[in-house]
Amino acid sequence: MTTPTPPLFDAVIIGAGAAGLFCAAQAGQRGLRVLLIDHAPKVAEKIRISGGGRCNFTNRDLDVRSPHQHYLGQNPQFARSALSRYTPAHFIALLERHGIAYHEKHKGQLFADDSAQAIITMLLDECRAGAVQRWQPCAVRSVTPVSAAQVPATGARYAISTDRGEVFAHQLVIATGGLSIPKIGASDWGHRLAQQLGLSLVERRPGLVPLRFAGDDWAAYASLAGLALPVHISTGISTGSKKQAMAFEEDLLFTHRGLSGPAILQISSYWQPGTPLTINLAPGIDLAAALLTAKAQSKKLLANVLSQWLPSRLAEAWCSRQSQWQQPINNTSDKALLQLAEQLSRWQLTPSGSEGYAKAEVTLGGVDTRALSQQTMQAKVLPGLFFIGEVVDISGWLGGYNFQWAWASAYACAQALEASARLSPRPGASSG
Repeated sequence: MTTPTPPLFDAVIIGAGAAGLFCAAQAGQRGLRVLLIDHAPKVAEKIRISGGGRCNFTNRDLDVRSPHQHYLGQNPQFARSALSRYTPAHFIALLERHGIAYHEKHKGQLFADDSAQAIITMLLDECRAGAVQRWQPCAVRSVTPVSAAQVPATGARYAISTDRGEVFAHQLVIATGGLSIPKIGASDWGHRLAQQLGLSLVERRPGLVPLRFAGDDWAAYASLAGLALPVHISTGISTGSKKQAMAFEEDLLFTHRGLSGPAILQISSYWQPGTPLTINLAPGIDLAAALLTAKAQSKKLLANVLSQWLPSRLAEAWCSRQSQWQQPINNTSDKALLQLAEQLSRWQLTPSGSEGYAKAEVTLGGVDTRALSQQTMQAKVLPGLFFIGEVVDISGWLGGYNFQWAWASAYACAQALEASARLSPRPGASSG
């Protein structure tokens, strides 16, 4: 009795998140025979929970000519080719074809009107239009390159062992994401496979993550948990022998263990352990001049005057730190007022760490872009092996940029995938 030959697919895509679903749909609609595999019981959980459940699916403000403005990595310019070929306008057009309503918040951020489930349903419908087979939940046990001598006979370059049996793939796409939010199934599987197959990794760490603070100094601020306000935040970073500063103007949120909110999530991707943050708690206001002017006009407690420009809870907590600030403003010395203005305009504090991958929205680092083609996302040393999305060392700012990288890298890959000579195109499929 002969053993049946494992099925052969033009492309096997591992990871049914944003990048994997979109790549599978695009490749299937080009006429390729595609198998999509994911170990998690639910599809695209990261899409479902993103953007407060409404999925911040892209950003209108993305300048595809200058991706380094909104992306991090050892070489952010790597993303330029893919981002220029599949832009926010392309994805918006796809949503509109599916009748999905959306709205813009601030700074170009686009969200689904109803829920993130609408985006997931759209991607699944697109996969069905491409006759994509999906095995989920299904764990991948091993991936083995097929020897060169076998390729002409089988048309396969990779053998994939799974919980549902073995399959052959003419091409293999890794879209397994990063380490962020392990409770929904995130793992380092894709990174480990890359290393196993000889590709190098860039050091990984949590990105877009709340920061923690420790010690007696922080105890005075813990009571402010839940308070939010707009700030200007910056941190110094080292790039080789040069020192630069990165800054954002966003909302800050006090928590029981530290700071969060868009301002902190953005700066966390640039913050280096041991370096301080500098926060202006009253951006756009010359506090020194404002306080000196108020001194000549008011007899109110300093904290009450300060509440004109800061949340009252913050004003009261800050003034309680020194006795010279706990009196009417007209009795407060100019020196004390200037000291207060300086502290509030240049609050410097050093995080003790971050909340880690459990709360991080992205993983910084990943598969080294030097090992990949920026036009196709294919590994330079292994024909037919592709890496897309978060598994690669490209990470975006908060605000839809990471989803746009998922769509763009998936599209670039899907357009580069080839049909195996052993497989005829699916009947009625588009050649793309």
